[in-house]
Amino acid sequence: MAVISQQWRVAVTVTGAAVEAFAGAVGDGALAVSTFEVDEDGADWLVEATWAGEPDRARLAARVAVLSRAWSLAAEPALVVEPLPALDWVKRCYESFPPLRAGRYFVYGSHFGGAVPSGTVALRIDAATAFGTGEHGSTRGCLLALDGLARVWRGWRRRRLGQVLDLGCGSGILALAAARTWRVPVLAVDLDDESVRVAKVNARINGVGGLVRTGRGDGYRVGAARRHGRCRLILANILARPLARLASGLRRHLAPGGVAVLSGLLARQERLVLAAHRAQGLVLRRRLTVGEWRTLVVARRR
Repeated sequence: MAVISQQWRVAVTVTGAAVEAFAGAVGDGALAVSTFEVDEDGADWLVEATWAGEPDRARLAARVAVLSRAWSLAAEPALVVEPLPALDWVKRCYESFPPLRAGRYFVYGSHFGGAVPSGTVALRIDAATAFGTGEHGSTRGCLLALDGLARVWRGWRRRRLGQVLDLGCGSGILALAAARTWRVPVLAVDLDDESVRVAKVNARINGVGGLVRTGRGDGYRVGAARRHGRCRLILANILARPLARLASGLRRHLAPGGVAVLSGLLARQERLVLAAHRAQGLVLRRRLTVGEWRTLVVARRR
């Protein structure tokens, strides 16, 4: 059952000099306190506090009266105490993660009640304790990169593509996308135990539990990754510096002619990541930009 939360708003407008004192007075015991400039010269400020449940109106009024005298205010500021509309936080959370489309991939949560568009690769991913629901620019960039590879590798299956490695898998969304696109086995690796658990659950939910294996470890040092052998496709949506640090490991695990999708870096960090991989003899095949995030597709020469 959804949890409906009744909250209250407490507000008072005071001079800029006294704003901190009043924020402490009306916000003591509140869930959150905010202050906003009312006018451009900063003379008056609005102090707002959000309370869980109705606050003690008389006690707040007494505090405002005492502070008004202490700060020698010309007039005691009006105190506003009012209930906020009840919110269904579960519904609000779901609304924050609407379905999205990235090339052929349609990512949706279990709350989605509509029809999955025909001709798409549907990925059911709920917002949970692991990163990767598709809305982040780095994840979206990786999905678009996979969509581009799927057009080039049309009709490929296990015999031609072999096994795929997803490094820093998070929720497992990229591993699921690869498994659903080419019906190939994928090893999804992450440092975080919870991410490994979530990726395993998501693989089962999306019908590829038999294709996606999960493992915990730091980069390519995890035993499963060492035994995985060289790959035609490696996915690594992590961060810029770890990507640069792992460039030599990537080259060792990437088969000649193989491709790697790298993300988790800002546009200004591309030079760092690309230099590290070029030093390993890898070449840039494609770059994608989603917002401030950059995704690089690099390849090892045959």
